[in-house]
Amino acid sequence: MKILFVKLGAIGDIVHTLPTLSAVRTAMPDAHISWAVERRSAEILRGNPLIDELIEIDTKSIRQRQPVDELLGEIRTQAKGLRGRKYDVAIDFQGLLKSAAVAKLSGARRRFGFARKALREPASRFLLTDTVEVASDFHVIRKNLTLASASLGIAVPDNSFEFPIATAVEHVREAEETIARVGPKYAILNPGGGWATKLWPAENFGGLAHQLWERNRIASVISVGPKEEHLADRALERAGTARVAVASLSLKGFFELSKQASLYVGGDTGPTHLAVAAGTPVVGLFGPTEWWRNGSPNPRDICVERLDIGCRTDCHRRRCSAWICMDVPVETVARAATLRLGLAAPASVELAV
Repeated sequence: MKILFVKLGAIGDIVHTLPTLSAVRTAMPDAHISWAVERRSAEILRGNPLIDELIEIDTKSIRQRQPVDELLGEIRTQAKGLRGRKYDVAIDFQGLLKSAAVAKLSGARRRFGFARKALREPASRFLLTDTVEVASDFHVIRKNLTLASASLGIAVPDNSFEFPIATAVEHVREAEETIARVGPKYAILNPGGGWATKLWPAENFGGLAHQLWERNRIASVISVGPKEEHLADRALERAGTARVAVASLSLKGFFELSKQASLYVGGDTGPTHLAVAAGTPVVGLFGPTEWWRNGSPNPRDICVERLDIGCRTDCHRRRCSAWICMDVPVETVARAATLRLGLAAPASVELAV
């Protein structure tokens, strides 16, 4: 059987689909599996031995709100030769018009996606041949697994999730060079993120680095992506005498660094989901999005969130005139970090602000 996964991006979305890739490959070892992905998000999938063919597409220039025939034409140009691969099944894990268009243009006889209420762009429904109902309170990993199970008629794991990510020597070397600067016992602190409303102030990460060093003698790696150096500078101003290193690694280098970290602290962003995939102990800082949906499936990981505000419920706002959901004291996060490190009894920590 020839199967096409359509999950274009972003990094966190791709990471959340990796357990489904693992489950499908386990259930169908002889299937030919392709994955269509945005070129700017493809790094984490390159070299993956579970994927027979990676189809990289650049849809950055494609306007979402345009006639469907124009959308299909532009996708066809981006994904030359897609139709000739003769897929049996295409599964749209994204729920967008452009992802459904990729599934349509694949020529797959059956094109599966989420039922209308779970689609990010409901108009994409008419490009699909079959839809699958999923519970609204499922974690996104569980939603993806449910979709694949119904699409392919396979059993999927209930709670044990695998995140297959292929790395190379150069990625291990990136991590080792960072560890050489900071020492073997370190926490990764990530002040960046795609939405302004998801960001905990960078200065607070500096204060947290200071607390981790003073209380637990754990150094910190301030991890930043491209064009986020200013966040590292702001964190360093508040780090005091803590042992701190700043690192800007490739995604796979970050993944290798996470494997050896004592702790990771960050918001709802790609590096957080990579840290979860690496099995790193995680403290998540969640505001406009929900931990139960996007956070770690590991019950030992901890979410710090505001529970005392009326607008807290899964608002998904990228802009906000109030923006109080990420107004969490450093001390609260430091206590959560101590708890996740196993250095405090659970009953001694109040995590809700």
